[in-house]
Amino acid sequence: MPNQDCKIKEEKIISKKMDLGEQPVARIMAELGLRPNDLVSNSTEQITHKMVSRAVKGRRLTPNIQCKILNALNRATGKQYGLKDLFNYVNKE
Repeated sequence: MPNQDCKIKEEKIISKKMDLGEQPVARIMAELGLRPNDLVSNSTEQITHKMVSRAVKGRRLTPNIQCKILNALNRATGKQYGLKDLFNYVNKE
């Protein structure tokens, strides 16, 4: 079940800062003992280990990939996180 936060319009990100430092998703995954493979294997959408790695390291992701990471984490944990819980740059542009 896709999260409501995923109703974000695709936007141009070419001129924006791309590396934003470690994101809250890294802390959440560490606290719960999750590895990138846990998100990839729990995802019902196509995500890769590279996408998860980029999310954790703070590489700016498209809204579509953010939602895929969010949905995979929610499925893996059984909790309902929002995009603002995972990424500190959502809605700050």
